[in-house]
Amino acid sequence: QVQLVESGGGLVQPGGSLSLSCTASGRFMSISGMGWYRQPPGKQRELVAYITSNNRINYSDSVKGRFTISRDNAKITVYLQMNSLKPEDSAVYYCNAAIAPNTITYEYWGQGTQVTVSS
Repeated sequence: QVQLVESGGGLVQPGGSLSLSCTASGRFMSISGMGWYRQPPGKQRELVAYITSNNRINYSDSVKGRFTISRDNAKITVYLQMNSLKPEDSAVYYCNAAIAPNTITYEYWGQGTQVTVSS
């Protein structure tokens, strides 16, 4: 069974940094895009950053210049380095990946990890 396991997150003061990671496990044929979404309290889930299998990257405007997404294909892991954090970055962050367990690609989600930016 394919799973995405996240780590990182926590409480940080404004201006601080946090790092998230997400590793895919289980049996699958291929994995293409991987990324991060977030859901602030009372709001809809939104894209934060996404990286394709050939390392094309897309960031939301709100995090450009502050967040960096990367992936290690050998470790089947995607990372999100978050710098200059703001209170409005507080949210549950979800890992997302397009994975083909067989010949069909499905979208998978991690369990979510809380990021709180507060003094």
